[in-house]
Amino acid sequence: MEKTFSKETNCIHTQQDYELFIQGVNTPIDPSSAFQYRGFEENVYPRYYNTINQKVVVEKLTALEKGETGLLFSSGMAAISSILFSFLKTGDHAIFYQKIYGGTFSFIKTEFEKFGIEYSFVEEKAPEAFEKAIKSNTKIVYIESPTNPLLDILDIKSIAEVSKKHQLISIIDNTFATPINQTPIALGIDISLHSGTKYLGGHSDLAFGAVVTSKELNNKILKSAINQGGSLNALDVYLIERSLKTLDVRVNRQNENALQIAEFLEKHHKVGRVYYPGLKNHPGYEIAREQMKGFGGMLSFELKADGIDQVNHFLDALNLIKPALSLGGVETIICSPALTSHIKMSKADREKAGISDGLLRLSVGIENVQDLQMELDFALNKT
Repeated sequence: MEKTFSKETNCIHTQQDYELFIQGVNTPIDPSSAFQYRGFEENVYPRYYNTINQKVVVEKLTALEKGETGLLFSSGMAAISSILFSFLKTGDHAIFYQKIYGGTFSFIKTEFEKFGIEYSFVEEKAPEAFEKAIKSNTKIVYIESPTNPLLDILDIKSIAEVSKKHQLISIIDNTFATPINQTPIALGIDISLHSGTKYLGGHSDLAFGAVVTSKELNNKILKSAINQGGSLNALDVYLIERSLKTLDVRVNRQNENALQIAEFLEKHHKVGRVYYPGLKNHPGYEIAREQMKGFGGMLSFELKADGIDQVNHFLDALNLIKPALSLGGVETIICSPALTSHIKMSKADREKAGISDGLLRLSVGIENVQDLQMELDFALNKT
């Protein structure tokens, strides 16, 4: 009888039984780029995504995401581009939620036209809006939930049902939620992907992407991925496995801290608006509560005194919290999406997506939450 464990246990133990004869509690690092082939069932090679270290991490992620198998990539964008080009060709059409990560938005805008791939951006969150955008040549539906950086919540199950009804492949960027807070495949999504650079790595020292899906879809992605060569080396993969062991502990602490900080900012006289799905006045609160086990460590907010000068004064007053790129680490960092994650979008496209120049995105870490609140209060009152 196959044992089913909790997420806390899967983070530590899933697929950690390779080469137990060495008696170590950690998976051995095999840095080989050359493997013997005679007498083995498959040819092993890092670019084929089938080394021992890669397999161990993929099976751990597969257990967490409730999928069948997956792949590791050298970056989140390598994962995204490999997936999209695996299922889209000249003449095909794809549907995207408009408020997605700026790098993905830029990729679509700059690359699809070269290959004659059509696309539509859906502005509304309702599943009916996605169904309305479907054409005879539509192949995929791509969403984020929560979105980057405004934390929009989409009804994942309903959008997955629309996709299945029309025999489309549904894809979600699950980076903000993590598999600890949300398992989209269990809700009907076909492919769940991550910028592992964020929460899966969790220490601001790794860059990678991850995909979890069915064996059938994974085989199709693998064929393109091998040709594109976006694989990882064994040392990085080992560090990913190390990081995943604390994923549940880190994310749950970040969930707790972020909710307290969101509630604190919501009441602050210098803050205009707070975007966090754990707040009861968030328009997606009820759906988030149904499809998420925690509301995540990401939030965004706007100062009442809007404008880039006020934002800079606020950032200059911070000490503990660092203005920095990326997110999801154990340390709390902050950034202006207009100048970082969404800088490749035109100002018009950012405004259309609701991203103002005064918006600030906060990635909440695992520090003492009172220390973080004191820091934010000081900087806000100096603005």
